[in-house]
Amino acid sequence: MIQLNYRDTRPFYQQIKDNIRQLVISRAMVKNEKLPSVRELASALAINPNTIARAYRELENEGYIYTVSGKGSFVSGSIDETRERREDLMKAFDTTVRELLFLSTPVSDLTGRILAIAEGRTTV
Repeated sequence: MIQLNYRDTRPFYQQIKDNIRQLVISRAMVKNEKLPSVRELASALAINPNTIARAYRELENEGYIYTVSGKGSFVSGSIDETRERREDLMKAFDTTVRELLFLSTPVSDLTGRILAIAEGRTTV
């Protein structure tokens, strides 16, 4: 499920966030699915529980998960409320597109990739 790369320059909490976010986006985890408890995941990954708690807290702030006191953390059903996250992603998208255009990437290649992703094709 969630793996840490010890050679990765990103901090562990960021790797955990990215792993869980990818599982939610790819629908490997579904709405209302329970995440491992902070202690369970910390034990499984052999890291400090505060690291897991930070990752969960940030994922909750981004709208990917929600927490029920005394019950645990669960996958959120919708991410519609996360305007801030969407704006951040759009800025990153704009930066990437500008760089690709600077590198003479044809617009048709870019739009083709977007359409392929929208249609659910994994290879573009």
